[in-house]
Amino acid sequence: MNRQTEEPDKRSRHGRFKYRFVLWGGVLSIILMPSIGWALHGGKHGDPIAPVILGVTGILFFAVLGRFAARRFNQPSVLGELLMGVAIGNVGYWLGSDFIEVLRQGPAVFDMVDLTLSGEPLKLAAIDALGSKDAGQILTILSGPGGPALTQVAHTVDVFSRYGVIFMLFLIGLETSPKEMRSVGGASFRVAIVGVVMPFVLGFWAARLLMPELSINVDLFVAATLGATSIGITARVLEELKLMHSREAHVILGAAVIDDILGLVMLAIVSGVIVAGSFDLIQGFKIIGLALLFLYIAFKAGPYFLRFTINLVQHLDIIEAKMFISFLFVMVLAWFANLAGLATIVGAFAAGVILHDAYFSHWGKPEEHRFCIRDLIAPLEVILVPIFFILMGIQVKLESFNDPHVIVMAGGLTLAAIIGKWISGYMAGKGANHLAVGIGMIPRGEVGLVFASIGKSLEVLNDELFSSLVLMVIITTLVTPTALKLTLKIEARS
Repeated sequence: MNRQTEEPDKRSRHGRFKYRFVLWGGVLSIILMPSIGWALHGGKHGDPIAPVILGVTGILFFAVLGRFAARRFNQPSVLGELLMGVAIGNVGYWLGSDFIEVLRQGPAVFDMVDLTLSGEPLKLAAIDALGSKDAGQILTILSGPGGPALTQVAHTVDVFSRYGVIFMLFLIGLETSPKEMRSVGGASFRVAIVGVVMPFVLGFWAARLLMPELSINVDLFVAATLGATSIGITARVLEELKLMHSREAHVILGAAVIDDILGLVMLAIVSGVIVAGSFDLIQGFKIIGLALLFLYIAFKAGPYFLRFTINLVQHLDIIEAKMFISFLFVMVLAWFANLAGLATIVGAFAAGVILHDAYFSHWGKPEEHRFCIRDLIAPLEVILVPIFFILMGIQVKLESFNDPHVIVMAGGLTLAAIIGKWISGYMAGKGANHLAVGIGMIPRGEVGLVFASIGKSLEVLNDELFSSLVLMVIITTLVTPTALKLTLKIEARS
């Protein structure tokens, strides 16, 4: 058989595989959701952990479907998982799924449980945590026969998603070396500074004008979320176009490294102000001082901690040692970041920047190791991170867009997010495609979702504002690949 007949045959087999995958995916979806509902509402099982297994497996299954659909249409995986979460969250809500309703309420349900355990009456705790609108429905669900199992599964899903975010930021840190941070040029630094400051300023004033009834603390958090950048989507486009070694790619990727640091510091400052309850100059300097102190201690003491703990596990296999030390180090720094009043992801990112394979020289040269740290940690991220994106999608309440004000709010924030990053491209200096650099900085992706999820857990963002920010993330993630390809192809032809 010659090559011409082989290629159509391969495409045909590939098409049949896709058709079967979608077909079986639909069938399993129909079977799986009622099965989860049955297990959580009194289905007989000997092991109390069985509902947890079924619930988490169901969410992972839908994450795989979302990822497949996204790649089928040449879109980022994160977008497919997020939209799948939006779909099952709202379809489940319309069908009256108790499991989905509990997941949709997010951290508020766990706040209610905490208030109840602290001695507050259940009904009052529900109203305080959920508001009078949703309290009655959640109380009815949790008071039913499947209530304890629902709470157990929802809490497990929430914990898994938080682990996923920690490992995601850890892996981003692993790809960020201090040497590269010092070597990025002035163009990258200028793009990063403007790319954080302009969306922050525009986002703050957009929030002020569109939502004057909200507090300044909320405006600050919304502005900080708009300052985030997800470089993974842009990097994928540049790689597809074989432009990873172009000036634009170097400027964008260099700016993204600085952007991550600035965004996390800004998140730490804003979160600290919100936890403190008000903003004043002394409190602001205190938060900045704590953030800088934490990073200084982490980068100074971290290597000593690593060498000490690695010496203790020298009798282990290299894979065991790398897995154990990596997990221990990222969790310790995440915990210390939280202790310092910062987000746990700041500690996770710092752990990734500090840790590298050279610390494990006892087992031979790093390049001779069978697996690097990233190879060993990536499977954890592959399993846990999709749970986070699905959960974020589930918590997007489409009914909130029935209010025209919410749509206007989402549009204004999206416009501020795009314009702020677009302006940053003009700081790239001579010889670079300014428009391409600006577009490359636009996607918020997973980083924007992490910021929004923290705002939800801090009870800064209500359902309408959270949904608006997620819509902003979806739009900026969707428009970037096409716009960037078009801009670079036009430049190549000219």
